[in-house]
Amino acid sequence: MTRFDGTAVSRDVLAAMTTTLRHRGPDDEGTWFGGDIAFGHRRLSIIDVAGSHQPMQSVDDRWVIAFNGEIFNYRELRAHLDYPFHTDGDTETILAGLTVHGIAFVSQLVGQFAFAAFDRRDGTLHLVRDRLGVLPLYYWRAGAELLFASEIKAILAGMPHRPSVDHQSLDAYLYGRSVPAPFTLFEGVRKLEAGHRVEIDRSGAERSVRYWTPPDEQPWEGGAPAAVDAVDAAVTEAVRSALVADVPVGAYLSGGVDSSLIVAKASALHTGGPLKTFSAGFGDPRHDELPWARMMSEHVGSDHHEIRVDAADFEALWPMLTWHRDAPMSEPADFAVYRLAQAAREHVTVVLSGEGGDELFAGYPKYKVARAMAAASILPGRFRQGVGERLDAHLPSSLARLRIAMRAWAAPNREDQYRTWFAPFSARERRELLAGLPSRTTSTEVGARDDAIRAMLLADLRSWLPDNLLERGDRMSMAASLELRPPLLDHRLAELAFRLPSNVKVRSGQTKWVLKEVARRHVPAQIVDRPKVGFRVPLDAWFRTSLRDTVRDRLTGSGSFVAQTFDKGAIERMLDRHSSGRFNEEIRIWTLMSLEVWHETFFSAVPEGACESA
Repeated sequence: MTRFDGTAVSRDVLAAMTTTLRHRGPDDEGTWFGGDIAFGHRRLSIIDVAGSHQPMQSVDDRWVIAFNGEIFNYRELRAHLDYPFHTDGDTETILAGLTVHGIAFVSQLVGQFAFAAFDRRDGTLHLVRDRLGVLPLYYWRAGAELLFASEIKAILAGMPHRPSVDHQSLDAYLYGRSVPAPFTLFEGVRKLEAGHRVEIDRSGAERSVRYWTPPDEQPWEGGAPAAVDAVDAAVTEAVRSALVADVPVGAYLSGGVDSSLIVAKASALHTGGPLKTFSAGFGDPRHDELPWARMMSEHVGSDHHEIRVDAADFEALWPMLTWHRDAPMSEPADFAVYRLAQAAREHVTVVLSGEGGDELFAGYPKYKVARAMAAASILPGRFRQGVGERLDAHLPSSLARLRIAMRAWAAPNREDQYRTWFAPFSARERRELLAGLPSRTTSTEVGARDDAIRAMLLADLRSWLPDNLLERGDRMSMAASLELRPPLLDHRLAELAFRLPSNVKVRSGQTKWVLKEVARRHVPAQIVDRPKVGFRVPLDAWFRTSLRDTVRDRLTGSGSFVAQTFDKGAIERMLDRHSSGRFNEEIRIWTLMSLEVWHETFFSAVPEGACESA
């Protein structure tokens, strides 16, 4: 926190903010005060466990840092820095780099990180977030005051009053189940974008700098075989880097291609006994992937652990996990990820996961039709919108994928088409619900020169991945004081992926071709070749049975934020369609329920036991 009027910051406020984040750092805490600026830190000790207390100052007292994350190449960097080190950790490596090279040193960091660094010489505060957005960083400013933290709840603890709901962000939330950076659902609270840093000088003047962007596609020599070899080697190095720790490391194992490949690589590189792996099931054979996870565990000889998630977990955990998320729970799988994190934390402090494979190597079914969809979009927009909306309104749940495709095809422009694939509500449905509420246009900067597959990948990399999947992964793991590391999002691997041509990602109608060919070398063929299932939760049935009454009460009751904010008639029609069994409205019901629980959690009451659970 800092002030721009020369007034000293409040020690009590800083203590309240730091205490709120104790789940992120149960092992150590510290503060540093510099008059009108102060840092607080909670530490989960991973590297240099006994040392590296934070906040930390450089030996010349010029730089002060509060750092969250891990720098995987810190040993290599230390070897080339002329600096009198006093610890064996990565935090001091950042300080040394800042001392020698200045803020430009961030470009040499390999890892996942978010940090605040203060240059006492010129009075500049630097807020920095890693390239892919694995770790979060938020800030709020009003008048002469600036607060910043890894989670919004810490900022709320330091604010003089609770902010309002940012109604302009509600449309964005209905569009993608999360709000794209730099905005949030809390008015005035901003999210630092992935690959960006912000400089704030003594006067409070702010400058945002994008220091990383995916490279352009480049001519690829050697064709597809060379691409497979290059990706194989890059994944190995990414996993090797992600295993850097002075504490036990395990891995999530869903039974899909990405997590299985990570487990295969980690098992080969891991020392100190069998790798510990963790899987979740739902007791529903339509969605469970536990048999495939067991097959992979047996293949590599991991020490495997399984947990089961059911409807009771949802009702019991929803408010508490919403408090941890700082936002509506965007994915039903959030609950399973948290339960997995709980189970893993009993055995390890760090866990590897497979996030990023689909967004880097075109793994979703939509990538298969990206070019055809782009070609069909030459038809007039009004025609597409009319046909698409009529079909969308009448297609049954058995044709869910066609329904989504029609929504995307009917979208008015290329960017909206890409976002619509994951949108719970169509443009027509959002208009009905919002009923005149103000909205804000957001952009994912899809380039007109990019081919359809690459443009779709860029859109997902810039919003869907950091604002949804990675935010979920960070919050649900940190709720259990567990560090999550996604090796496939090593920025060196990401850069390789974006240099590769699209024809090695989608090839002969197969998505994620190059990564699957890599996996074929290390993973049983049955796992590589089986249809993609995803981390599915049987919400459609639960919303018709065990959770039906809860849903209707929460979304249409007299005290409901959703019912008071959106068109109640549209909500009731949606619930009736789902109850009929002919339509599956689970994702739309989920989106509104999550918003309702979020509003109740942050604007009506603190969830019982939330702080204790932290």
